[in-house]
Amino acid sequence: MLIDILLTIFSGVMLVFAFSPVDMEFLAWVGMVPLFFALSGKNKAKAFLVGLLWGVVFFLGTVYWVVNSMANYGGVPFLISLLILFALAVYLGLFPALFGFGISTASSPGMSLLSKILFASCLWVGLEYIRANMITAGFPWVLLGCSQSLFLPLIQIADITGVYGISFLIVLVNMVVFFALSYWLGKGKRLPVKEGLLIFIILIGVLAYGFFRIDEVDRISANWKRLKVGIAQGNIDQGRKWDIAFQKEIVDIYKRLSLALAKQGARLIIWPESAVPFFLQSDKNFGPEILNLPKQTGAFLLSGADTYGPSPRGEARYYNSALLLSPEGEIVGKYDKIHLVPFGEYVPLKRYLPFIHKLVVGVGDFSSGKALTPLGLDDKSFGVLICFESIFPELARGFAKEGAGFLVNITNDAWFGKSSAPYQHFSQAVFRAVENKMFLVRAANTGISGVIDPVGRVQAKSGIFTEEAMIEDIRAKDANLFTFYSRYGDIFAIGCLILSAGFLLLILRKGTDYV
Repeated sequence: MLIDILLTIFSGVMLVFAFSPVDMEFLAWVGMVPLFFALSGKNKAKAFLVGLLWGVVFFLGTVYWVVNSMANYGGVPFLISLLILFALAVYLGLFPALFGFGISTASSPGMSLLSKILFASCLWVGLEYIRANMITAGFPWVLLGCSQSLFLPLIQIADITGVYGISFLIVLVNMVVFFALSYWLGKGKRLPVKEGLLIFIILIGVLAYGFFRIDEVDRISANWKRLKVGIAQGNIDQGRKWDIAFQKEIVDIYKRLSLALAKQGARLIIWPESAVPFFLQSDKNFGPEILNLPKQTGAFLLSGADTYGPSPRGEARYYNSALLLSPEGEIVGKYDKIHLVPFGEYVPLKRYLPFIHKLVVGVGDFSSGKALTPLGLDDKSFGVLICFESIFPELARGFAKEGAGFLVNITNDAWFGKSSAPYQHFSQAVFRAVENKMFLVRAANTGISGVIDPVGRVQAKSGIFTEEAMIEDIRAKDANLFTFYSRYGDIFAIGCLILSAGFLLLILRKGTDYV
């Protein structure tokens, strides 16, 4: 049993290193093999616990930064932050636990190797899809396929399958390696030669598609409408951001960066999430100064700002918003953040469990936006993703379906501190560009800001905790150009979920214990 525990922990750690900022992405292709050895021959209960342990190790290693976010900036006591981190790791660990349970349930000596390999891959993808889309608790952070953000030919398949297609391929390869090693160690009946050859052919096909799409998109996008964008990374310390005494200094920083970008010809200047530390719609001190700035630059200005409005019952509701100002200084567009951060921007279940709010008095009380409406400038339109909305594929896809020509992600990753989170956050944005084959411009308060092109190349990238003014040329795609993924979404992942769930239900209905 000790060997199984060590194998499981080793596997979880290997997968942690596959993600940013370490980016040893090759580990993803073999990192699950120790887990499969630990699961081998286990009954359902033990397989569930093995999967749970793997999940806790992996998620503690990839989302440890939530402690810093909640304790230092969210007003949550440190011990409670640790408890929330552990609870989050256990919750997220339930999905690999269910994977272990499913593998054990479907394990049968008479089941072909190919069936086992395909079932495991479908089950993993199906569980990732559920994790990403749980009502109120969806959290598609560090999906397995996201480890491959630097492998451009491979990830082009995401414009058909989404990131889940890459996750599927990774599990396929891990399973073949597992069965090959099992044979060499005397635990398997035969080498998976046919299965390995089939998966090799699939990988060659995926890579061929990737090279073809990169060349095709490069040619097509050369004729798209051009736009010069400026990114202002103010590097405002989170501890001073909401201090009234520093409002003028913050405004001066963004004015200086914006005027410098205007001199370089920026048509759209982008500030990060909540760059304006007051209610722009009503502030009398610095509001007019911000509204007058586009008149000086002659450019559109997109800025994150907190806003408010009445609810149907008359009380005020607050929103984390993006405001688009015209060169005439008028607010011509507004987007309200839809996916809010639990324990950061709202308290889950506060209405039903009021005592929770007393434990986390520093947490915000924002309301969720409702509409995925692209914002427009000149003859172009774009969708805005605020903060961790960039990890939700359906939001970017929704903007693409509404005719957006490019995407903008504004964020304040100062919450994460100097951790792996800013790097993971940026790498996941790569997939939103690739899935919809459009440029993505990212403005982050403390980094990482940058520009990602439609095939996932990082055209420009800032450092973290640096003040920077970045100017880049991008192109807005035509409104009637859609990828398969933009049109139809997660058909591949849903198909994997249906197939794996149907197979498990069939086994359970038969009442056959294959373990």
